[in-house]
Amino acid sequence: MDKRIGIIGIVIEDLSAVDKVNAILHEYSELIVGRMGLPYRERKVSVISLIVDGSNDDISAITGKLGRISNISVKSMITKSVEK
Repeated sequence: MDKRIGIIGIVIEDLSAVDKVNAILHEYSELIVGRMGLPYRERKVSVISLIVDGSNDDISAITGKLGRISNISVKSMITKSVEK
């Protein structure tokens, strides 16, 4: 399968969902190249950015699972070029 580099942005609006998010990220840890998480205390949210490397199907799967959690916003962007 063709592998691509992608970026996934996650905004956690209800901090009680953090455990669910971390469980999914652990499940897909082989895709994650880098992760940065920032608690934005003034807005009472947490923001996580991920750099991922995987197939379109794998990146869509992690994004889809995260998107099904209540009070979570998820967006992804995937490169057009494939692994050389």
